[in-house]
Amino acid sequence: MTQSPTQAAAPPSQSSPSQSSPSQDTRAGFFYALSAYLLWGFLPFYMKALAHVPPPEVIVHRVLWSLPIALGVVAWAGRWPALVLVLKTPPKLVLAMACSGLISVNWGLYVWAIGSGHTLEAALGYYINPLFSIFLGAVLLREKLNGRQKGAIALAAAAVAVLTLETGRLPLVALGLTLTWGLYAYLKRRMPIGPNEGFALEVLILSPFALAYAVYLSATGQAVFLTEVPTTVLLLSAGLVTAIPLMLYANGAKGLSLSTIGIMQYISPTMILAIATLAFGEHLGTAQMIAFPMIWGALALYSSGLWRR
Repeated sequence: MTQSPTQAAAPPSQSSPSQSSPSQDTRAGFFYALSAYLLWGFLPFYMKALAHVPPPEVIVHRVLWSLPIALGVVAWAGRWPALVLVLKTPPKLVLAMACSGLISVNWGLYVWAIGSGHTLEAALGYYINPLFSIFLGAVLLREKLNGRQKGAIALAAAAVAVLTLETGRLPLVALGLTLTWGLYAYLKRRMPIGPNEGFALEVLILSPFALAYAVYLSATGQAVFLTEVPTTVLLLSAGLVTAIPLMLYANGAKGLSLSTIGIMQYISPTMILAIATLAFGEHLGTAQMIAFPMIWGALALYSSGLWRR
């Protein structure tokens, strides 16, 4: 999927549609997208269950077990020519490699954040995502910002400033997730390839590195994979956990308007926030209790603009 920086940004497993969103919503599109966002919203439980596994090894298995699923979908859809064309075109291949690098870092940050008790910051990062995309559009594409968008960005920046001043440090996890996903979405916009082919290409590029690291872990006795049944099953499921929401979203985005997708994208970070506080016991400090409402206010400004359009 191809997504402009002013479009709604999605969680890290998502690619962007190659066609523009329709003006009318469809029932199928809504339920496909809702299913994807709900699955992404529950993803912290899966990642928390793998908290004892080093994040690089989790990423290795997300890549390796996603590859057969992604290539199978491309084969089923008859989209091999589009994939091969990118592999034969050096400038497009370099762009795809940059996308692969960014999404792998994004995945790594997310896995580490959940496992190390920074789920609240992950939620914050996903709330900021669409606002950062607007900012990228203004800076890189010279897109003109309206008053609502300027106000939303200003509120988000103020929220980050509050967190920094109150805690004495930048919210690095949130900013890292936002930066890597925002730049990934921007580069994906420049790739003339569909959602399934794009995802297949990314994991294909990452697979040699993932396989080499898996062999290294096994050879040095550091691999957690195959040491116990529950963990092995969870790691084997990484491909399904990664690919299924992506494909559901790809199909849902075809049947929904941009404004609907723009509103629905807040489902996942809201669920992540609830899970962090209610299930994982992460504490909302004073700074966060100030910053989150500021972010929600910024998103309300942004979303109202979408509805008006």
